[in-house]
Amino acid sequence: MEWTRKQRYTKIEEVTEKELHELTIKVENCPWRQEFHVQPETGLLNDPNGFSFYNGEYHLFYQWFPLGPVHGLKYWYHTKSKDLVHWENVGIAIKPDNKFDSHGAYSGSAIEHEEKLYLMYTGNTRLDDWQRHPYQCMAVMDQNGGILKIDKPVIADVPKGYTDHFRDPSIWEDEGIYYALIGAQRQNETGCVLLYRSFNIIDWYFEGEVKTGLNDFGYMWECPNYFEKDNQGVLIFSPQGIEPYGDKYQNIFQSGYVIGDLLDLKEKSFSHGEFYELDRGFDFYAPQTMEDPEGRRILVGWMGLPEINYPTDQNGWAHCLTLPRELTIQNGKLIQQPIKELQTLRKQKFSVEDSLVNEKKMYNDMKGRTYELICEVDMEDALEFGIEFRANEQDKTVVKYDARSKKIVLDRTLSGEIFGSTYGTMRKCELDSKKIKFHLFVDKSSVEIFINDGEAVFTARIFPNQSANYIRFYSKGGSVSFNAEKWDI
Repeated sequence: MEWTRKQRYTKIEEVTEKELHELTIKVENCPWRQEFHVQPETGLLNDPNGFSFYNGEYHLFYQWFPLGPVHGLKYWYHTKSKDLVHWENVGIAIKPDNKFDSHGAYSGSAIEHEEKLYLMYTGNTRLDDWQRHPYQCMAVMDQNGGILKIDKPVIADVPKGYTDHFRDPSIWEDEGIYYALIGAQRQNETGCVLLYRSFNIIDWYFEGEVKTGLNDFGYMWECPNYFEKDNQGVLIFSPQGIEPYGDKYQNIFQSGYVIGDLLDLKEKSFSHGEFYELDRGFDFYAPQTMEDPEGRRILVGWMGLPEINYPTDQNGWAHCLTLPRELTIQNGKLIQQPIKELQTLRKQKFSVEDSLVNEKKMYNDMKGRTYELICEVDMEDALEFGIEFRANEQDKTVVKYDARSKKIVLDRTLSGEIFGSTYGTMRKCELDSKKIKFHLFVDKSSVEIFINDGEAVFTARIFPNQSANYIRFYSKGGSVSFNAEKWDI
């Protein structure tokens, strides 16, 4: 179905209860609905927003077009949790209902101030000739969950020298002063981030562009997120327009980070190392982080990408969020590990320990459609070791270690329904090790794979047949020994 502009900008309030009910039934009948990931009740989910801990609960908002699997008129949808694992849908948090966000409540962040949660976001508007004009807006949530918008933008204009690609404010506090980074595009169509300052969270002053070592790195930087850990500064952002290079930057858009000295707020400069991708898989974008009460830095990303059609489109919905990941810094890189609370999802456990010599094996009870799997491998003299999962006679998704190229490979060539193949069906990253730990979270239509306790992560949507529940282990060109533990979820 080709959506017209009028359909894309229809408000949920303008459709009938009958139409919404029919869409809900269509979504609920989809075989690829997730079991343990945040997903939209209907329509399209994208960027996570306003990720925070407030009033004793975790709050997570996301971009939402409720009426179909397309990027249309965006709302903020609100979900909350006490443990980052079990999420309760609260409902619409921010509606695009005034002249400053008339064409969408776009991405932003949240911070607690005077016992309320302040939500700073980009209001998208379109002029008669369909040119955009962004406003940076604010809404305030009280302890009862009520949300009120501030009646005028907190930043009304785009600074000179930059285009109307000016969005996604990320707010934080430092010694009583509030700062916000906003993703931007220079007039020469290169990406950057701009710094703002406020003493009261309402009145914002433009400080200037943050000077980095990436002066010509894509045409737009979306969803910036700055934080400090272990006396180092980390800037996460999603640059658009990065050309593929070897195994890197294979997706339509990328998300990654740079680590360096603390951001110099006075000089507006950030001295840092090289840019690394956060996720080496197929479907990951626009991540957002927060610090929890234990001091952990937690990340959640959008498990999807713009401008790609997904198999669930035919069922009236698209996309989900990743599982929360704890971030730490080791050897100048971010390490991502699934948060420990996810272990509460574990049900019955199955284990196997074996050696393989140029063979492929299946084991009793090592099968399923939703599970957690940890497999530790000693490569010995094998040239390749792999795990085929969500498999049957036709379908299989494969994660493997190729000792010849010293690379981890995720292959979804035969994962089921084909989509996004324009950008390839394999993702790879280098890893030189004789011992490999694969840690998989497999849901109805996704997999998240943590390699060697988070040195690398691969996230992918997969759409296999419902009967595809085999797990097979194999070696090629020699012998391996391994042990595997699987928990049903």
